[in-house]
Amino acid sequence: MKKYSIYLVFIVVGLGLGWLLFSDSETTHESHTTEAAATKWTCSMHPQIVQPDPGDCPICGMDLIPAEVGAEGLNENQFKLTENAIALGNIQTTKVAVNSENSEMIRLSGKIIENEEANVVQVAYFPGRIEKLYVNFNGQEVKRGQLLAAVYSSELNNAQQELIAAANLKEEQPELYKVVRNKLKLW
Repeated sequence: MKKYSIYLVFIVVGLGLGWLLFSDSETTHESHTTEAAATKWTCSMHPQIVQPDPGDCPICGMDLIPAEVGAEGLNENQFKLTENAIALGNIQTTKVAVNSENSEMIRLSGKIIENEEANVVQVAYFPGRIEKLYVNFNGQEVKRGQLLAAVYSSELNNAQQELIAAANLKEEQPELYKVVRNKLKLW
């Protein structure tokens, strides 16, 4: 019993000393941590690099600098130019409207892509044709059991008819039925 009481006294004294020594430094550590968490670090050459702690840029090895706080609600991939930068870049903007009073022609650069919903070409691994395509563009959601296409193939139709005929002779010629069934499975 004496042994346990000595251990208990050591534990209580240790906890008391720990509280006295580390209670003040925890509050300063917390304020330091929240201050550091608010500061993000970025590379001046590679602004897409954003780190929570100071260090070196993983691309060029330069020292990271504190990022500007208050990006005015811009997303990570957005940026804002100053008036001077807009003037130096010779950037002009115009509002686009259907009934524009300004009848000047505006040339815009862009990218023209094919409308995948109107595309009806599909590669088939058998001779035949696709009668109707139900899924016709990338990203269209497909569920289990949903029809993808209506297909017609004279060779596939012949293999189906052979299986029906072999099914009638299944009792008399089981090997013929297995061969014809495997032929249709390969299709």
